[in-house]
Formats: sequence, structure tokens, C-alpha cells
Amino acid sequence: MESTAQSFMQLAIVAAQRVCSTAPNPRVGCVIVRDGKIVGTGLHERPGEHHAEVNALLEAGESAKGATAYVSLEPCCHFGRTPPCTQALISAGVREVVYAMLDPNPLVAGKGVEALREAGIKVTGPLLEAEANAINRGFIKRMTEGLPFVSCKMAMSLDGRTAMASGESQWITGPKARADVQRLRAQSCAVLTGVNTILSDNPSLNVRAEQLDHENAAEIAKRQPRRVIIDSSLRTPPESKVVQLPGEVLFLVGNPQAQQTQRFAHSNAQIYHVATIPGGRLDLRAAMAVLAQDFSCNEVMLEAGPTLGGAMIQAGLVDEVIIYIGAKFLGSDALPLLNLPGLRHMADHISLKIVDVAELDGDCRITAQLINS
Repeated sequence: MESTAQSFMQLAIVAAQRVCSTAPNPRVGCVIVRDGKIVGTGLHERPGEHHAEVNALLEAGESAKGATAYVSLEPCCHFGRTPPCTQALISAGVREVVYAMLDPNPLVAGKGVEALREAGIKVTGPLLEAEANAINRGFIKRMTEGLPFVSCKMAMSLDGRTAMASGESQWITGPKARADVQRLRAQSCAVLTGVNTILSDNPSLNVRAEQLDHENAAEIAKRQPRRVIIDSSLRTPPESKVVQLPGEVLFLVGNPQAQQTQRFAHSNAQIYHVATIPGGRLDLRAAMAVLAQDFSCNEVMLEAGPTLGGAMIQAGLVDEVIIYIGAKFLGSDALPLLNLPGLRHMADHISLKIVDVAELDGDCRITAQLINS
């Protein structure tokens, strides 16, 4: 019986994984089972639309009465953009609800389970909790720590270089690796970079449907992640691609001159002031807190140069690194992957745990988690 329940819950988790991002909401999937057969499957696709439980119940119809609902996250019990899912399950007459993990949102956090039990519904869980946590790690971190989950994406040669001394960097990796980056961007609430990257590369930092290997690529590309630029004195040119392309643009600034701010008066860019540290640089922890608490960012993808990337890692603000390795040498004059000053002895090293290695048409992708000391 336990293995059967796990199988149904796994299907709910798979349903949740089908969407790239539901920000600021968590990814949720639901499977309705009656007499050992699936009668309804649902997922939460976009904020403001039906949650997974409601979509599954709509598909199940009258068959939901007396059925068991397998949900990858504890059903919500509060009014937001949509009514509570607990009430929908109660009204549908389900007999049992199995949840994978409790909701870390203080508005729910066990209250959903309690509401269902008070209505006479059997509730069991958690089940496959680790798997459920993995698909909502950004939402969990935002709710529990007030910070987003930050992934630092980098591309380097086999000798650990990211660009020639001239700054030339296109292309270290091939088309399949670059398409994989599109997938990561599509899963992110925001793509973060620094002003130096804007000035040197003029990147787009957007999701491109033609490079995204997904059945709903065109639809996914309509929801562009917010492009965020760390730019303490607002040196970014208004004609930069990140400003001109469709989508939301956010500058995190310190105390720029009034004339610098005025240059963006007729753009779609939002300028947000963040606390600074001695020297005028932004307080990076405060900047990440702004993204989580003021802009509801669950997952942030950092695509920056060696200085900002290194500073974010040394500040303990990066949760994982995703490194694409191209099979080429760029030489000792080329630029390094990261600037990490102060590491003089082996004991000063920064520890990581490799969690995945993949081959991408001759390139390699390594995913590693930062280990907090």
C-alpha cells in the first residue's frame, strides 16, 4: 500500500515539475485517486489561476467524492487571489488527503491540515518530502529565511577561463549548453547581473523561445523573468538590451546622481535604492532581501562576471553553482572564473558538493551546492 501511495505522490510531484515557474507561488501538483484509479490530475500553472487541487477536482468531477487526493504541498487554507483549496477539497467530498510536505508559508503552515481534519477528512503525510522540497526550494527559502534561492551560472574553458583578455567570450560552449541556460532562466523569477557585465557584453538576459527545448516554449517565453542589475551609481546605458527588450527591469542602486536617474525616466525600468557599505558598494545581503521580500522572488539566477560572482559566493548568498565547461583552452592571459580574494591557505577554501554532472554535446555541466562552514 505504501509503494502505491508513493507512486501516486510521485505523479503529483511530476505534475508540479511540468511548469517552469509559478512565482511568487510554489509549484504544486495534485492527483485524485478513486478505487485505485486516477480520476483527476492538476497543476498550478500561473498566479491568479486555479491551484492544482481545484484543477484536479474539476477533471475528476463527481468521481472526487470518496476519493483520495495526493498533493505535493499542503493545501492552502486562506483567501489570496483564489479561494482556499481546503474548502474545495471539503466541498468535493474527498475521503482522504495525502500531502508531500507542509507549506512553509506562515499563512498555512499546518493550518491546512488542521482544517481538513476538522472537516472529517483523513490526512496523512509527509510523503516523499525531500522530492517535494526540491521543486520548491526557492519558495521555502523565501518563506523561512527571507532570501531567494540563488543559482550562479558560469561558463568556462577546461583551463578555468571565462573570456579572453580582450573580453571576447562568444562562444565557450555550444548550442545545447546555451539552450540549457534558457531552461534555467525560464525557471527563475529573476536573472541577476552587475553593471560591468552590461558594459562589457551588453547581454539580453531573456528567455528565447527558439532556443528553449520545451513543448510550450512560446507560451513560457511570454513570462520573462525580471532582469535585475546591481548598479550602485546607475552607469548602465539606457540603450542597453536589458532595458530595451520587453519585460520587467529592476536596477538596485545606492545613491546615484539625479541626472543618472533621469536618463531612465521614459523607460520601463524600475529603480530601487538599497543600503550601501563603506566604499559605496551595495550591501548584497540587503539586495537579496529586497528581491525576496519586496519583489517575491523565489529563485534568482546569477549571471555575472568574476567580481560580482565571487562577492556573492563569499557573502554566503549563493546556494548552488552551475558551471558549463567547454572543451577548449583559452590560455593563462584569459580571465578567471571568479575573483575570490583572501584565500591564501588550503584551509581557506570554499567547499562544494557536486550533485550532478551531465554531458551536453561535447560540453559538460556541473551542478554543485555550496557547503556552509
